[in-house]
Amino acid sequence: MYEEVAFIAFHFHWSVAELMNMEHGERRRWVAEISRINEALDKPQQ
Repeated sequence: MYEEVAFIAFHFHWSVAELMNMEHGERRRWVAEISRINEALDKPQQ
């Protein structure tokens, strides 16, 4: 749980209180979305 909270807080600057009030499934969804965005940004441009 701390890894998810730290990951989301680092990228979106949301407070720990906001993140701790989320359901686990919602936090997992945000982690997946941030990861998807990061992967897209890391792809080399053609």
